[in-house]
Amino acid sequence: MNDKNLKIESEIGILKKVLVHRPGKELERIVPDSLKELLFEDIPWLARMQEEHDAFAAILRKRGAEVLYVEDLLKDILKNTAVRENIIAEVIDKNPSSGNYIDGFLNEYLMSLDSNALGDALIAGVLQKELGHMERHLVLTDYLKGPEPYAFYLNPLPNLYFMRDPAVTIHDGMCISAMATRTRKRESRYMSAIYEHHPLFASCSNKTFYQDTNFFSVEGGDILILSPTVVAVGCSERTEVQGVEELAKNLFNADLGIEKVLAVKIPSNRAFMHLDTVFTMVDVDKFIVYPGILEQVETVIMTPGKKDYLHYERKDSLKEALKSVLGLPAINLIESGGGNPVAAAREQWNDSTNTLAIAPGVIVAYARNEKSNEVLSQNGIEVIGIEASELVRGRGGPRCMTMPLYRDGF
Repeated sequence: MNDKNLKIESEIGILKKVLVHRPGKELERIVPDSLKELLFEDIPWLARMQEEHDAFAAILRKRGAEVLYVEDLLKDILKNTAVRENIIAEVIDKNPSSGNYIDGFLNEYLMSLDSNALGDALIAGVLQKELGHMERHLVLTDYLKGPEPYAFYLNPLPNLYFMRDPAVTIHDGMCISAMATRTRKRESRYMSAIYEHHPLFASCSNKTFYQDTNFFSVEGGDILILSPTVVAVGCSERTEVQGVEELAKNLFNADLGIEKVLAVKIPSNRAFMHLDTVFTMVDVDKFIVYPGILEQVETVIMTPGKKDYLHYERKDSLKEALKSVLGLPAINLIESGGGNPVAAAREQWNDSTNTLAIAPGVIVAYARNEKSNEVLSQNGIEVIGIEASELVRGRGGPRCMTMPLYRDGF
């Protein structure tokens, strides 16, 4: 393995190093009133969710991958006083849940915590009642009817276990996502700080192709590295067209050997929030796809043009676009649901197409999607099924839960 600890040149190379987040206390701080704001449809059962996630991580280790946890890396960098002060200042500056009069003693509270407790608080959030012991001048809100018992000064980050979204490794650098929703923006801020300050990435020189501070949103679930020379990027509910163009220019200018960026426009819909919720790569010439979007997808191949412009080439179908960019005579689009539109729609809601390749033709998928897994097996794919009665409640699958850092070639 190289000293940079970053090498992702495909979706299907043998997985050697991966970053995840074990669901924690932040999931227990979701209440019915906050479901929509926190991008959940239901209240998860944390203990079972952790069991399922631990089993998932154990499978990745058994198959030869080193599993790292983002919460551990965050706590590592918080031991540095300057980094700690900077992260706290940035969090408070962008925090919509406090207000100027709160900021001072929220800062005081966070600075009083050791690195482990601070890391937990930055992920799980800070309830108003947790600061009740602190001495301060009373203000108007103290004399009015009190807040709900679950009111926060700093909101929790229950979506963090979907590690694919806040950042993505491309070749030997990183794309830090500009998240579309306010609820998730802190996730990419933490990833940016980890990438800049953690010893694991010390030799990477903070090489980035996108920043969380960019104006146009780009999220990691929309980025698929199809080959060393081709990247696909979804134009979706969470990734803006202008962001796709900006990322493409940055990749072409970074001297990575990337020659083509395939823009794939999918319907802007909660059920299809990212490209990888309807389409993932499972082998060198095989993809699983939700058939319900095939007639709605638009594809454009982008290549470098003159000066800082791009050259665009529309393709009539996803299959034709993939054949063109990958230089393959044929592409097998394996339709989820086994050809049954009812099964396809039901299983797509439960992330049947959000699979994680751990080697060419070997994937991890939710066991509950029986029809889709069966058709994958019939097409020569080894499917490792995992239990996901609780993990699935956040609307994301095995690919969503992982941020690969290093893959071997194939």
